[in-house]
Amino acid sequence: MDVYTSLVSFAAVVGLLTLTPGLDTALILRTSLLSGRASAWAVVLGIQAGTLSWGALTAAGLSALLAASQLAYDILRWAGAVYLVWMGVQMLWHSRRSGPDEAATPDQPSGDSRWSAFRRGLLTNLLNPKVGVFYIAMLPQFMPDDVPHVVMGLLLAGVHVGEGLLWSALLIGFAGLVRGWLRRPSVRRGLDRLTGLVVVGFGLRMAAQQS
Repeated sequence: MDVYTSLVSFAAVVGLLTLTPGLDTALILRTSLLSGRASAWAVVLGIQAGTLSWGALTAAGLSALLAASQLAYDILRWAGAVYLVWMGVQMLWHSRRSGPDEAATPDQPSGDSRWSAFRRGLLTNLLNPKVGVFYIAMLPQFMPDDVPHVVMGLLLAGVHVGEGLLWSALLIGFAGLVRGWLRRPSVRRGLDRLTGLVVVGFGLRMAAQQS
């Protein structure tokens, strides 16, 4: 398998994964609708930075530790589960505390809020051992023998990132079209509660899953 064939084949596989609704989609939509486009792109960049990190770690052989050590996998899984549950509870608590005036006022994302959004996206990705296991299982199948593994791993992860950026752009664009209606106080609180429940659900599912 040459480099071009590997990239195209991998693009087809991760394209389906990218289009499947999940935690990333929920976080991007929620951030775009409630905090604005800049914060939403910060979340996206955090997620994709995590994807590149997993690609590099897998190609370098470091993340194989997750496959070889049940303890390492469980530590990362529980850390991710606790983080997701904490983040979801924060969203639910914020929806309780938001009054009509606060919810009706559009957020003005600051540098700090954009950094927080980036960190949220990055940690959500890096603390999900399923992403690492996916890369461990998939990348070796698309590695040509005559290309350095770290370079090829970054190229394949770059394909994943590119597709993720395109899909995220569509999500953020859609959110921009309906943002005026969704900024109504009752809708905003409902969206925060729904996203919080989804995030808590992902955290609980991660805690219950085994490698």
